Amino acid sequence: MSASNAARIWSLNHQVLTRVMNECAPDIEAVGLEAKEFFVLGEIDDCRYPAELALRLALPKPSVTVYLRNLEAKGFVRREIDPGDLRRHRLVVTPSGIDTLEKALNILSARFDEWLVRLDTSEQVELQRLLAKLLN
Repeated sequence: MSASNAARIWSLNHQVLTRVMNECAPDIEAVGLEAKEFFVLGEIDDCRYPAELALRLALPKPSVTVYLRNLEAKGFVRREIDPGDLRRHRLVVTPSGIDTLEKALNILSARFDEWLVRLDTSEQVELQRLLAKLLN
């Protein structure tokens, strides 16, 4: 595949994701999350430490710190002493955070479903398979 084809595929994927997120951002904000906070909150179960979140989300550590402070202030996240290393704090999503994240995920899912109906069922399955293959 030529570089221009790869860049075109990347660009198309980015455009779809950006448009879907832009369309549902006001509804996600209505449940109490800014777009980047939504992504940070969604990764905490897999990344319990701020540095891990920054790496996973490709965000600067200071930005992640700001998003985490906002999420803590809203009661969606709390920091706990890591029992395995008392010098470290790990992140935990609160019940309120879980509820809010679920609402936001439902909003995103419903909006993305509106885009996916353009593909038939077999195309949706193939898209999911290909994206999973790229991530593995």
